[in-house]
Amino acid sequence: MATAKSGALTIMQINDVHAYLDAHVELFWEGGKETYRKAGGYARIASLVKQAREENPGGVLFTDGGDTLHGTYPAVTTQGRALVPVLNVLGLHAMTAHWEFAYGPDTFRQRASELEYPVLAANIYEKDTGKTAFPSHIVTEVGGLRVGLIGIANNTVDKTMPPSFSEGLRFTSGREELPGLVSMLRGEQRVDLVVLLSHLGFPQDMHLVSEVPGVDVVLSSHTHNRLHRPAVQGSTIVIQSGSHGAFVGRLDLQVEGGKVADYRHRLIEVSQNIEPDAEVAALVRDALEPFTRELGEVVGNTATPLNRATSLESTMDNLLLQALLESTGAQIAISNGWRYGAPIVPGPVTLNDLYNIVPMNPRVSLVELTGEELWAALEENLEHTYSRDPLGQMGGYLKRAMGLRALIRIENPRGHRLQALFVGEEKVEPGRQYTAAFVTEQGISSRYGQNRRHTGERAIDALRKYLAAHDPVRADLRGTFLPV
Repeated sequence: MATAKSGALTIMQINDVHAYLDAHVELFWEGGKETYRKAGGYARIASLVKQAREENPGGVLFTDGGDTLHGTYPAVTTQGRALVPVLNVLGLHAMTAHWEFAYGPDTFRQRASELEYPVLAANIYEKDTGKTAFPSHIVTEVGGLRVGLIGIANNTVDKTMPPSFSEGLRFTSGREELPGLVSMLRGEQRVDLVVLLSHLGFPQDMHLVSEVPGVDVVLSSHTHNRLHRPAVQGSTIVIQSGSHGAFVGRLDLQVEGGKVADYRHRLIEVSQNIEPDAEVAALVRDALEPFTRELGEVVGNTATPLNRATSLESTMDNLLLQALLESTGAQIAISNGWRYGAPIVPGPVTLNDLYNIVPMNPRVSLVELTGEELWAALEENLEHTYSRDPLGQMGGYLKRAMGLRALIRIENPRGHRLQALFVGEEKVEPGRQYTAAFVTEQGISSRYGQNRRHTGERAIDALRKYLAAHDPVRADLRGTFLPV
């Protein structure tokens, strides 16, 4: 029997970069208030990884948690291709996935084939063959240690996202697959360390490893948590490193006899005082150059700092919802609970900013909902967001809404969170019809409402018109969802 080895391993983690190739404005909570400054960019991420490799030669494991190839105009326009040259010089070991499926499984498979490292997903199956659509794991030698790296993609792609995202595929939570993989890696593969690369989300990952022993480290993604210190579940260390590439997580491990004997963690801000890597910086410039002139157009001004940093309601989405209401004349507007989107500080707003809000530029649509359907749709979303069962949490943040006001009890069980619901100043009546504007199928599920129709306009058009008519715009928080 092989003897478990000892050694020093450095894990470098990025997750939920959402195709932010270069530095961008980011929000930081400091002194109890919002502060904005530039952060991120792959050239500076590369410098941090290079430094780690110099400090621990041959002993760095570098992973990407997914939500990588989607989220900005250059990414969406090229279906992720613009990022491939940049990603391929970083020296990544593996990634997993979520929004990558927005281009459809076939296109994502093509992008994956262009990457010089594997996409890992133990929980995605081809419906026609029953086989896994991507490799479930790899075993790699790092710093003299055999490391088993398992991937779990986001499990909601075939449940809450448009059907085109998951055509021909079936997604699971990974609960059934993980025990066997851990056993195989520790048994026949004789690994010294088991690392889980997951896009389930932080609460989901904590729940999963509470049920499945044997994982040493979880590299968590999806929920955009900035974990300044690791969470520990049993003997498992769990880290997550923000979003938009504004942070890199660094976890230095001392492994002895196949166990983590000691560790040190740092959540490193990718700040502007980091010297960018010249090779990566040149590749980033090449990737962005075809879009720079178009996206630099100033389309308006904002007096409100716009961000998506809050769970119940956000200023960024309030701008979008205000534009939808003015464009359509609907009584209410609902958008998705997206987490991604770089903040916009007071001052000029560019076309690039608008595409950061809604990079896919979805069509503006209308639907007639009864009061009963509106109530049911909101209860469903509250459950998807705040389910007591972490694996039942299917959304991002709460769906954004305007024109309505909801009094809620987040801690209540499923189906009992709404306490009161108003459209305008009037209490919602179950049998009354309400006109709702929305963008994307994630806004209002096709299970609800009648007379769905497109207005002929897209989200960016509505935003541009609204900005032109209101200079500067304001999009303050309104208390749409009020915990009581």
